[in-house]
Amino acid sequence: MLPIDDSPLCRDGKALILAYDHGLEHGPVDFGDLPESADPERTFEAATHPAVTSVAVQKGIAEAYYPSYEDDVNLLLKLNGTSNLWMGEPDSAVNCTVDYAAELGASSVGFTVYGGSNNEIEMVEEFRDAQEAARDHDMPVVMWSYPRGQGLKNDTSDTTIAYAARLALELGADIAKVKYPGSKAGMEQAVQMAGPTKVVMSGGSKTSDREFLQSVKAVMDAGGKGLAVGRNVWQREDPEALLDSLEKVIFEEASVDAALE
Repeated sequence: MLPIDDSPLCRDGKALILAYDHGLEHGPVDFGDLPESADPERTFEAATHPAVTSVAVQKGIAEAYYPSYEDDVNLLLKLNGTSNLWMGEPDSAVNCTVDYAAELGASSVGFTVYGGSNNEIEMVEEFRDAQEAARDHDMPVVMWSYPRGQGLKNDTSDTTIAYAARLALELGADIAKVKYPGSKAGMEQAVQMAGPTKVVMSGGSKTSDREFLQSVKAVMDAGGKGLAVGRNVWQREDPEALLDSLEKVIFEEASVDAALE
């Protein structure tokens, strides 16, 4: 593992990654309720909030928008991703190299692995190439570790999420981005299995402020090291307000009630 506590990806050993790769992964449906959220500049503006340690985007968004924000935002370049139009067994196309990510100014990279998919072998081999190339650049690697596939019955069970975290450790990721298993106890198991790999929660679909902050608080209390969140921030009319609350919960160890004040 790289020592990443003082890297651009972390603040005080914790991370709040603002993810905005949804335009590729989910398509226009994620922008339907708030049309202005389709504008990447709006999310880059939100990423200037001091709570945000990096913004995660695909290379086209980085090429078009990051040059205007490179002095204020740390770039996590997502190396793979596939549209929701793909209807086959879970897979993710490699869309960018680590070398090109470095050229674009990225300080870290992200890579999805679908453990349990019929395409797992190929994806893990692709992750190997990316992880080793990132080491040549001293760039931290975040694994979007999402078990799924036709043989997987429950992708958010405690044991499945713990396996997802362990997969990230075994393959050399510095941070494991995993789904919330639904309880503090489940996240504690994932953190234990991840060893020195930091575990952050995937934000998921938009929920109420209180419900979302309660899950984040449970993750932090379980030993998690932060959050990689998209829709729960930029689908809100005032993303900065929620980022204020997240800053209190993640970095100041505040209660949910205090964060909502």
